[in-house]
Amino acid sequence: MTANFFTKNRHVIWYGIALAALLFLLKWLELRFIIADHAFEAYAGAIALIFTALGIWLALKLAKPKVQTVVVERQVYVDNTSDFTINQNELDRLNLSKRELEVLQLMAEGLSNQEISVRLFVSLNTVKTHSSKVFEKMEVKRRTQAVEMAKRLCIIP
Repeated sequence: MTANFFTKNRHVIWYGIALAALLFLLKWLELRFIIADHAFEAYAGAIALIFTALGIWLALKLAKPKVQTVVVERQVYVDNTSDFTINQNELDRLNLSKRELEVLQLMAEGLSNQEISVRLFVSLNTVKTHSSKVFEKMEVKRRTQAVEMAKRLCIIP
């Protein structure tokens, strides 16, 4: 049946194949002439695409945050509270009062000013005054610095 169809319509099939080949040839020639007529625009477009891609890549590279590794060394203090003795020479040199020493010890325990005032039965302003005097005498600016220096000088355990 298919052989009968091809023999019967052989001229029509060859005519269709010839038209398809001619159409393909014309489109190929048209494309060549379009490219030849607009060669500058095609090259400029290709260069624009290349530089756009290069610009995006470079911007991503430059905008990437630089990771900087910072090594922080910390001294580890061993808790030897059982055989701890206060360094009286350093305590005398800093001229800390007994109450200032108590405030410093409670700071080292991690208590807030409000908790220290409750523990010592004094007002919050009194604790703040003692803290500022401790900072001034030890020549530090923060609680953590004061506690670290006091442990290093063996004033508190």
